[in-house]
Amino acid sequence: MKYSIYQVDAFASELFKGNPAAVCPLAHWLDDQMMQNIAAENNLAETAFIVKRDDGYDIRWFTPTVEVDLCGHATLASAFIVFSFLEQSSKHVSFYSSRSGELTVDLLEDTLLLNFPIDSIEKIPLDPQYYSGLNIAPKEVYKGKSDYMLIYDNEEQILNLKPDFAKLSQIEARGVIVTSVGKEVDFVSRYFGPQSGGDEDAVTGSAHTSMVPYWARVLNKNIFRAKQLSTRGGDLYCALNGDRVSISGKCILYMKGEIYLS
Repeated sequence: MKYSIYQVDAFASELFKGNPAAVCPLAHWLDDQMMQNIAAENNLAETAFIVKRDDGYDIRWFTPTVEVDLCGHATLASAFIVFSFLEQSSKHVSFYSSRSGELTVDLLEDTLLLNFPIDSIEKIPLDPQYYSGLNIAPKEVYKGKSDYMLIYDNEEQILNLKPDFAKLSQIEARGVIVTSVGKEVDFVSRYFGPQSGGDEDAVTGSAHTSMVPYWARVLNKNIFRAKQLSTRGGDLYCALNGDRVSISGKCILYMKGEIYLS
């Protein structure tokens, strides 16, 4: 059997920026282990698998080592493939995840707008176990559904963090978000996820479901420009709308191909 597969740079307006994701449209789900094998073979931060249903698509996300509850950039990439190849007249698509509920994406000219549920974050004691893998201590720590979020004073601290990924991998979570106010944007961040098969993620859309509610409270505003300070970099525009977060960005196609499974 052969299946189409696409590779997309998400949250980017030019190639080799943003976060690459693979998207594999299916007529029906493959065996879980087969999907995990495909994701491992792709060796990207995430591979998204989508299956058409009457009112949208079911979606699942795999890193090279595990299935995850939510992935922003691979959802953005999946919507880009729907609009570019599968339903070229469409401007709206709904994805359904058994782990995260309904996720919608709208096409606004050349920009895609994600609509995700906010993460529920809780402030916890400033325990060294959450930052012993980092060379600079945060001022606050929050726990979300899947990640820990560490708050820092300024952008220089975020840039100067030198993660010990072996230590960070011992934290029981999908990964660790680090964030501060930005110089030229509202807030900046990095994301470390050695637990999930990738040491540092290029652009982590889902992490903004934790950061946006936090920064909305701290900065007393609901619309933000954000930047992820990874090597590839990523620019995001976010808004808090009640219990939902809007995250917008662009995508660019890098590759289309076929995979062959015996």
